[in-house]
Amino acid sequence: MKRVLVAMSGGVDSSVAALLLKEKGYDCIGCTMKLYSSSLLPEKAEKTCCSLDDVEDARSVACRLGMPYYVFNLTDTFQERVIDPFICSYMAGRTPNPCIDCNRFLKFEKLYERANALSCEAVATGHYARITSENGQFFLKKAADPAKDQSYVLYSLSQKELRRTLFPLGGLSKQETRALAEEHGFLNAGKADSQDICFVPDGDYASFIERSTGNTFPEGNFIDRTGKVLGRHRGIIHYTIGQRRGLGVSANARLYVSDIDPVQNTVTLAEEKDFQIDTVYADHVSMVSGLPLPGKEKVLVKLRYRQQERPATAWQDGERLIIRLDAPQRAPAPGQAAVLYDTDGETVLGGGTITGSERKGDLV
Repeated sequence: MKRVLVAMSGGVDSSVAALLLKEKGYDCIGCTMKLYSSSLLPEKAEKTCCSLDDVEDARSVACRLGMPYYVFNLTDTFQERVIDPFICSYMAGRTPNPCIDCNRFLKFEKLYERANALSCEAVATGHYARITSENGQFFLKKAADPAKDQSYVLYSLSQKELRRTLFPLGGLSKQETRALAEEHGFLNAGKADSQDICFVPDGDYASFIERSTGNTFPEGNFIDRTGKVLGRHRGIIHYTIGQRRGLGVSANARLYVSDIDPVQNTVTLAEEKDFQIDTVYADHVSMVSGLPLPGKEKVLVKLRYRQQERPATAWQDGERLIIRLDAPQRAPAPGQAAVLYDTDGETVLGGGTITGSERKGDLV
C-alpha cells in the first residue's frame, strides 16, 4: 500500500482529495502548512487558508477519515521565498504570481522533504490538474474542468516531482467535489474558496505591502508616452501593467497602465493600441520534460492566469525564453508567468517569469 502525504488547507478541495485517496486504498497522512502569521491579515479577513480555523477544519476531516494529521510550521520559508519576493516585485513595478512560488518552494519542495521524513512515497494536493505517463515520461495536463484548471501555476513541476505527485481532483468538476464532501458529511462542504493569494484575502495588495514594510509610497505623476503629465497617481504599488480601472484620469479614449517607473515614480498610461506587443521574454525557465526546447516550436501560450491560450512560436536563447505571438496582443505584466502548452492545448510544456515584451513587427 502506497503511503501518501496529503496537503490539506482546510478547504473542500484538499479534503475530497484525501477522501478519494483513502477510498482507493492509499495509506494517507494529512498535513497543513502554517505559512504566515494572522497578524499579516486585515482585521476582518475572510476566504483565507491555513488560518487556525482552517487547521481545525483540516484536522476534523483527517479525523473523520482516520488519518494521522500534522501541522508544519513553514512561516520562515514562506516569508523568504514567497512574501518577500512578492513585496520586492511590486516595489519594483512588477506584478508577481506568489502562487507559483508557493507551489515551487513550499508544496513541491518542502513537502517532499517532510514526505521523506514520514516514509511517504508521494505527495497529493487538491489542485485541479492531471498527470499522465508514457514510456517512463511524465506529462502535466489540464484538468477536465476548464473553469477550475490550475495547470498554469504548476508549470515548474519537474519529472522527479511529477513521478511522486497525485492530483486526485483532476478529473472532477467543482460541483462534483462539493457533492462528495456533502455526501460524506464534511463540515467544510459549503466553504467558500480561498482567494488566489492567500495572505492578501481582501485583494488590497497595497495595504498589505504598507503593513508589512511600515513604508508609505508617495504620489507621483501619470504621464503619457511623450512624458506629458495626465494626472496624479496614489503610489506605484497600486498599479499593474494592463490595469484600466481605478485610474481616475479623464480622457477621450480608454487608458491602460503601460509602464511603471519606480525610480522616477511615474506611471505611464496609453491607449490599448499603443502597447500591443508580439514578442515576450522570460527568465527562470522551467521545462516539464527537463530538456530545453529543441528549436523554434509551435506552441500555445498563456500570459495571464485568466487568459485563453494564444498561438505562438517559442524558442530558448541560453537561459532566456523567447515567445513570438502569431498575432499582437496587449502587453503582459513583467513578473507574471508565460506558460507554454503543446498545440493540443492540454499538455503543459513549461514556462518562465516574464521580464519584458515589445513590438518587433514582421521577422525576416
